[in-house]
Amino acid sequence: MGHLVKRRYWLAQIEAGWKRRSVIWLSGVRRTGKTSLTHSLEQVEYFDCELPRVRRMVEDPEAFLDGLRGQRVVLDEVHRLRDPAQLLKIAADHYPAVQILATGSSTLGASRKFRDTLTGRKSELWLTPMILADLADFPPERLEHRLLRGGLPPLFLSHESPEREFQEWMDAYWAKDIQELFRLERRDSFQRFAELLMTRSSGIFEAQRFARECEVSRTTIRNYLRALEATFVAHVIRPYSTHRATELVSAPKVYAFDTGFVCYHRGWHALRRDDCGLLWEHVVLNELHGRLQSRDVRYWRDKRGHEIDFVLAPRGRPPIAIECKWSANDVDLSNLKAFRRAYATGENFLVAHDVDRPSIRHDGTLTLTILPLPKLIEQLLP
Repeated sequence: MGHLVKRRYWLAQIEAGWKRRSVIWLSGVRRTGKTSLTHSLEQVEYFDCELPRVRRMVEDPEAFLDGLRGQRVVLDEVHRLRDPAQLLKIAADHYPAVQILATGSSTLGASRKFRDTLTGRKSELWLTPMILADLADFPPERLEHRLLRGGLPPLFLSHESPEREFQEWMDAYWAKDIQELFRLERRDSFQRFAELLMTRSSGIFEAQRFARECEVSRTTIRNYLRALEATFVAHVIRPYSTHRATELVSAPKVYAFDTGFVCYHRGWHALRRDDCGLLWEHVVLNELHGRLQSRDVRYWRDKRGHEIDFVLAPRGRPPIAIECKWSANDVDLSNLKAFRRAYATGENFLVAHDVDRPSIRHDGTLTLTILPLPKLIEQLLP
């Protein structure tokens, strides 16, 4: 069913990417829909690089590209090639009329073989779990369903509760992403760590606690986290700080990549209102990642416990504070006031699920814009 869905937002991003460069690198975690997206492109020639026949075809890049002049080409799972960087570099430099979309499970999936980084030669597109724009293309068009099932299309579309598929995904992730890219040996410890991270998603990361529970060293835990972050399965949100004595400066928060996995590992089969706030925070982070195409998101906390969910710090501009609430009625200005005592200037946003148009609230010197998530993204896009 997934291959029938035309994800209009992402198809438009691919077209825009091809206007900038002839080569696009499309990354994202497994089952996020990369292959289905490429199959919904019109007038492209598709090559699955996992097939030995295809790998033999591209052993002579010039002969391969000569036969494709003026065409649009998909190279799916391009990191399976012996030297993908050479092929893409030759295509970008000498065959600009051949438009190539190259896919892989993560940016790291290609990096070990990408001796030439292709800087300046490719557009990059990170296909995140489903963003809000995708909901219009996928039935059922319900945010609550997206929170519970997550944003991987096959699991979102599953007619039955896809519990077995969550575990199958983790098994494939270990076998195809982790073992091929990292020298990690203890599968049980790694999977235990990944499960604990998803259960505690959005919490402050304490390496010592995880080391004790997974029966490995703190160094091993840090290596596990690096592997999860590099493959887009965990997002490490570091503190925003100018190293003031009153702020947390080193302890990161870690978010799981998808709400479906959070619900699965917490044992949530139906959503209560109290669960929605946590999951909404994940949806907002995913929207920031997907729409801004950046992982440069921070949080802020002082030693008195005041906290801002997300802080964006554009170069040369004051920090932008973003608070996430399932309901706009839950607004508490004490955190924003504490933040603005430390950082006086900058925009303040509260993004809520239950508002459909922006409004402004003033409290002393503080100005807060309360708005729906799509309007937040409009405010943040250049």
